[in-house]
Amino acid sequence: MLRSLYDWTLSLARHPHALWALAVVAFVESSVFPIPPDVLMIAMIVAAPSRAFVIAGVATVASVAGGLAGYWIGYGAFETLGRPVLEFYGKDAYFDRFAERYNDWGAWAVLIAGVTPFPYKVITILSGATGLSLGVFLIASIIARGLRFFIVAALLWKFGTPIRDFIERRLGLMFTLFMALLLGGFLAIRVL
Repeated sequence: MLRSLYDWTLSLARHPHALWALAVVAFVESSVFPIPPDVLMIAMIVAAPSRAFVIAGVATVASVAGGLAGYWIGYGAFETLGRPVLEFYGKDAYFDRFAERYNDWGAWAVLIAGVTPFPYKVITILSGATGLSLGVFLIASIIARGLRFFIVAALLWKFGTPIRDFIERRLGLMFTLFMALLLGGFLAIRVL
């Protein structure tokens, strides 16, 4: 099923209204959809490199708006909508332990999930369910999603198709390592 969703998402890149399709995919991915918008975004940028930053901007705005929808699911409809999404991703048991400490580190959680392969939708729902400050959530989401999409756009714009394999296979790992080093640096400064 995921493969057919992936292929369908990729086929949208050739559609005349691909930018709108990207906005829809980026929006729903931030709260419920399992396929990241990167799949569609990469194909669109490879096809039209001159529009790389417009495409990244659309993905960022739509993703943050979708993140707000995920926040609302967690805040206003956690039991009816949020918990089933978390159960689908196997994160429901994790929620109760996580919620206790979440707001202390919530901005970091949003930043990490917004940039790395961790499902951002889980964090959007948790942010609402735990009552993370909406302002903190919004600022962290804009920074994280903007970084993710604009770095991908810049790499594709600069290096074109040859960088595509690296992005699809290894960029998530690179973002994860970067965030781990960043967090490690802040923890080291705090301890020292």
